Amino acid sequence: MNLLIKSATVIDPNSPYNNQTKDILILNGTVEKIGDNLSDESCEVITNNNLHISPGLVDMRSNLRTPGYEQHENFEAALKSAEAGGFTEICVMPSTLPALDNSSMVSQLIERSKKHKVTVHPIGAISQQLEGKELAEMFDMKQAGAVAFSDDKNPIKDANLMSRGLLYAKNFDGLIMSFPNETSISGHGQVHEGKISTTLGLEGIPALAEEINASRDLFLANYNEARIHLGPISCSNSVSMIAEAKSEGIKATSDIAAHQLWFTDADCTSFDSNYKVNPPFRSQEHIDDLIEGLKSGAIDVITSDHSPWDEEEKQKEFELAKFGITSLQTTFSASLTKLTKEIGLQSIIQKLSINPRTILQLDIPIVKEGFNANFVLFDPTETWTLKKEDILSKNKNTPFIGTTFTGKVIRTIHNRMD
Repeated sequence: MNLLIKSATVIDPNSPYNNQTKDILILNGTVEKIGDNLSDESCEVITNNNLHISPGLVDMRSNLRTPGYEQHENFEAALKSAEAGGFTEICVMPSTLPALDNSSMVSQLIERSKKHKVTVHPIGAISQQLEGKELAEMFDMKQAGAVAFSDDKNPIKDANLMSRGLLYAKNFDGLIMSFPNETSISGHGQVHEGKISTTLGLEGIPALAEEINASRDLFLANYNEARIHLGPISCSNSVSMIAEAKSEGIKATSDIAAHQLWFTDADCTSFDSNYKVNPPFRSQEHIDDLIEGLKSGAIDVITSDHSPWDEEEKQKEFELAKFGITSLQTTFSASLTKLTKEIGLQSIIQKLSINPRTILQLDIPIVKEGFNANFVLFDPTETWTLKKEDILSKNKNTPFIGTTFTGKVIRTIHNRMD
């Protein structure tokens, strides 16, 4: 890979060139030189109006549906969607068939991804077959390459099992990722519990269900002196609890899904199942507090929570449709559009690139001489509209079709394939 990137503004807090506009010469996949008025006739030249460069994005929460659910997502299509969205690395959840709960499956997933530009990091299951009964062999999966452990959207009901999982993972500095949802309270809820759910006649999902489970897992992490990552969170009290836990020295981090900032429960009045997600779209008051959590650092990471379904599962009555949307391709642009004025470009890159790698203990690329090329090129001011035919994921279930974003990915550069 030999590239010459012309006049790109560097957005990288770890780079000595941060906020400077520079030419960047990449030879054989490595940053050879950064400076002004560089030239090299052997290189492909990349130029664009208002070009910006940052370390490649990392998604901490994607569902690739492979193996077992290929009717919902295609492995290759998902990685193309991720690349188009600016991601050079994605973490895949263990909700597959069979579940990603052993070292062999972890190794196979990593091996399969090697021929693709986007690196895949498996997240192993906490419990065997995601059943919440017996711990999976997390140490073996860690040795095989799993970067964290989660039962995805299947919350572990047994507090003792969660406690033992935290203690077990602590022995090898493993990370437990918990989706906070007390299912005995959320029940068969469809939308955020409030005036809208009452008006629609739909069973609500109260914020309390998230808060109780988040509180439990923070207490358990503190008790076991272990690391815990909560997400996607969606409500005000979760933000304040996590902020308090951090201030007390609890090893807690958290994430939100970018689309949580775009829609409220009022959007569900159309009964369009593309607005059916878990956690649900809540009220504007909760969204305002999520943004404050991003500003304060209580929320560390922005994720895609990519959860595609085929039309058979989504084009149903609202109560019967599956939760989730396809979102890898839109997460970065959705974040730029909603958050640039709120938290700034530096913080957006921190939460989509630097913080995920820090939490997962992955190597952090830097826009600096001598580092391997792992970057995203983008224009934070270019506007574009998402059309259904432009979606690269196998399925198109998203409420963003027809939405105009400000901020567009120009190209991803990853030395393992370029």
